[in-house]
Amino acid sequence: MQTDDAGLAIEVHGLTKVFTDFWNRPRVQAVDGLDLSIAHGEVYGLLGPNGSGKSTTIKILLGLLHPTRGQVRVLGRPPEDVAVKASIGYLPEESHLYQYLTAWETLDFHGRLSGLARHERRERTEQLIETLGLGVAAHRPVGEFSKGMARRLGIAQALINDPALVILDEPTAGLDPVGCREMKDLIVALARRGKTVMLSSHLLADVQDVCGRVGILYAGRLIAQGRVDEMLRMRDRVRLTLPKPDEAELAALLSAVRQRSGHEPSVDYPSIGLEEFFLDVVRRAGGAATGHEPAAYLRDGPSHRPSPSPADGSSP
Repeated sequence: MQTDDAGLAIEVHGLTKVFTDFWNRPRVQAVDGLDLSIAHGEVYGLLGPNGSGKSTTIKILLGLLHPTRGQVRVLGRPPEDVAVKASIGYLPEESHLYQYLTAWETLDFHGRLSGLARHERRERTEQLIETLGLGVAAHRPVGEFSKGMARRLGIAQALINDPALVILDEPTAGLDPVGCREMKDLIVALARRGKTVMLSSHLLADVQDVCGRVGILYAGRLIAQGRVDEMLRMRDRVRLTLPKPDEAELAALLSAVRQRSGHEPSVDYPSIGLEEFFLDVVRRAGGAATGHEPAAYLRDGPSHRPSPSPADGSSP
């Protein structure tokens, strides 16, 4: 574990959470001695089956639950610090939105909760509605939204306060393939702008597309962690890719490999993913293009971390 928290957005040491019953007797140990570090500007995937401790860990990082044991620092401060909460954007697994407000009113409301001035709320709301593709539904009641549209609005409200840390729980749930691609592009673009993104999802292909590192929880313990490309690399195999040769050239190549290696090589043809194929077909048919840039106001995350307080031994 790194000990210098200057480069860390999240730092967790020995985190343990035990839920007790009415008589304070241990009932469930949801998290067991978790060590975790996430750097500023990183996209990190937190994975695990149901009941592995992901949701409990996220709630502790948000300051909604208190750990039984261990140390937790978020943006250099305790997670219950109000300044930390103001610098986090959170998208829960289920988007809980006021059904009778419009998309515009919803973002304006969350902007007010974040202490934004009227002109700033207006500018950010306009930019987010454009970024998330909600322009045609900006003045419709949220209760009329599809699950995918509600998900887009959920990510918009998570970004209204220009957070340094964005925590996303199942961000692509309910989105069609175009929406999924747009969401993943947005996550990558946020990281390029200095935001830290922590992503929890059961859709492993989405995690693979956007995360630099992943950690896998099981029974409250971190059982695997590392860079995605390194974890998935098959080190005992090598693949060569070249323009398709004619039959005679291919036979000669296979014969040479057979003689030199003593093994029978396999021959296959590279393929693209189904998502890429689908988006290409839709694009050629004149469908919606992906690739919205993030709202212009979303600044670099590290530039607006919570300021140290006198309690930390520093001047405000």
